[in-house]
Amino acid sequence: MKKLCILFMSLACGIAAQAQATHNVMSCNIRITGLEADEVDGRRWDDRKDVCLKVIKSRKPDIICMQEVIYESYDYMKKKLPSYIAFGFEGPEMDPWTEGYHLIGKNVIFFSKARYELIAEGCYWLSDTPTIGGSISWESSRARHCNWVRLRDKKTGKVFRVLNTHLDHITKLAKTMQAKAIVEESSQYADDFPQLLFGDFNSGIKDEPYAIFTKAGWKDVYEAVHGHEETGFTAHGWKFERPKGRRIDFIYTKGGVETLEAEILKDAPRGIYPSDHYFLYAKIKF
Repeated sequence: MKKLCILFMSLACGIAAQAQATHNVMSCNIRITGLEADEVDGRRWDDRKDVCLKVIKSRKPDIICMQEVIYESYDYMKKKLPSYIAFGFEGPEMDPWTEGYHLIGKNVIFFSKARYELIAEGCYWLSDTPTIGGSISWESSRARHCNWVRLRDKKTGKVFRVLNTHLDHITKLAKTMQAKAIVEESSQYADDFPQLLFGDFNSGIKDEPYAIFTKAGWKDVYEAVHGHEETGFTAHGWKFERPKGRRIDFIYTKGGVETLEAEILKDAPRGIYPSDHYFLYAKIKF
């Protein structure tokens, strides 16, 4: 009996250690609020904000990277996610305004207060002048940026980095140069230093940004689980009857990160979709 108890205790400890070593992460383009095109039932922010939160919380994420966050959605998410620290919304290009959409939706990183210690954080703009807020280069249709945090896992002591971005949605040159800027900045770290990159890349697996990231050693978590073939669109644009499209939202990893699960979330509680993009979920470990 004593040996059996020891065996069960050992198994329990092993399961607990495995749970501590894994991280649930999400990438969520929550869509800009207040758009005229969304003044229909099911698309308004007031119609879908609770749905958005419900889908996110259903996966019990440790880290949530959101794109297209502006004042209204930021205030809501920060209030409804009190157990998370939010980084990446406030900035000089937004400070003069308190209302409306000024062409810069932010890429906000939420991470668990209980799970992680914040070591460092920063933001750079995807332009020739990366330290100037709101700067634009390479024929980009609007200013684009990348937020990052460096975290320590309180359970394991592991240190890693999280990046969150959104590439231009129109210009091919801009997408290419913005991808190169992220690769160049992230290459300052050793090859074995864990980094996670989240975002809406407005390009698919056959486009140049994907090739730029993968050539630099970044791995697509969805491909790691499901293979390289295109499996369907992540930006549905409220059009669900169209032919199979491409993935443009990605979670990439670099530096000895293993993907255990990866999923495109098509949840629609009460028949309402949280955004015009499907959210992404992955379980990873270092």
